[in-house]
Amino acid sequence: MDLWLTVNGQYTSASAPLDKLTRAVVISLFTWRRAEPDDNADVPMGWWGDTWPAVQNDRYGSRLWLLQRSKLTNQTVNVVRTYINEALQWMLDDGVVSRIELKIQRTGINELGNSLTLWRYDGPVVISFDDLWSAITHGGQ
Repeated sequence: MDLWLTVNGQYTSASAPLDKLTRAVVISLFTWRRAEPDDNADVPMGWWGDTWPAVQNDRYGSRLWLLQRSKLTNQTVNVVRTYINEALQWMLDDGVVSRIELKIQRTGINELGNSLTLWRYDGPVVISFDDLWSAITHGGQ
């Protein structure tokens, strides 16, 4: 499955050449962050480099992969929102963007409406994913 997204009105595949900010968002959301001890994951999984981060408590990727076997409920939508905010926090911390607006809502039985607005010095970048829930449950593949 190819991941499709819209960036400032331009429809494109995540496997196509993307600008640096959009590529960073895709990597941040769809790279497996190491599970936290209280995530009850069968195995910790995630990027091994999180075991020895260069900056204390620095983490890479997101925990969206933990939802692969979940049903889409209103509570799950809140978890998705939390995981996405967590995955993109580094952009705020490192000054890549000054603000992130995240809109995630359930739009069907297995559909998540989504819009991420990232505010840079030269204006906002709006990113939305075609089938976010499928990308989460199928690992972005």
